[in-house]
Amino acid sequence: MAEPTYKRILLKISGEALMGDLPYGINPKVLDSISQQIKRVVSSGTEMAIVVGGGNIFRGAQAAAGGMDRATADYAGMLATIINALSLQDSLEQIGVFVRTQSAITVQSVAEPYISRRAMRHLEKGRVVIFAAGTGNPYMTTDTAAALRAIEIGAQVLLMAKNNIDGVYDADPQKVTGARKFEKISYLDALNRRLEVIDSTALSLCMENELPVVVFDVAAVDSIVRAAHGEAIGTTIGSGESQLRPLEAEKAAKPA
Repeated sequence: MAEPTYKRILLKISGEALMGDLPYGINPKVLDSISQQIKRVVSSGTEMAIVVGGGNIFRGAQAAAGGMDRATADYAGMLATIINALSLQDSLEQIGVFVRTQSAITVQSVAEPYISRRAMRHLEKGRVVIFAAGTGNPYMTTDTAAALRAIEIGAQVLLMAKNNIDGVYDADPQKVTGARKFEKISYLDALNRRLEVIDSTALSLCMENELPVVVFDVAAVDSIVRAAHGEAIGTTIGSGESQLRPLEAEKAAKPA
């Protein structure tokens, strides 16, 4: 078997990505598809850690906007990520993948506490490690948690699996006709343009530590496997010059 493109990766799965076409919760078909792809990646020799969001169940920022105390709302959101982490853990274990879930807040009955050295040891033994509860701190997004954990465990790339977002555009494609997708975009351009496809704190962490980020649509065929194998998919955020994908090529890439 050929050497994997990356030795160690961190996959960030948004909570919304787990919904599929459902208005709320977890879509079993989507969960199974994600799990099967993770198994294929790990079987190829790549060590994989995962951070899951909780937006399919509870969004702290929205609850705070509705009048809930922000810190309390964020802690509730952390509990939602634990539900998603346990669901993913179970799905992976049912297909023979060894998994450990670590939580940034104490839930000792269902998950280990987050300890970076223990997480790395699990990865070295071929286990998938799921990081739940974000950073364990309010006012911090799971994007920031993903960037932080990726840096702590020495991941070579951060894969951002989004729901119905297939990359980074020069404008909102839902509002601007002819918005073009970047093939590559620099950290600074992404920050200066305030494109908001990834939290600015997370992006700053990645820039400071030269951690490349790949943003792609989880619903695309074999998207996680392709991203983990280094194929050109979605948009890569990193150092170097930004490159807009020509609009003609973008149209040709879309199915009729």
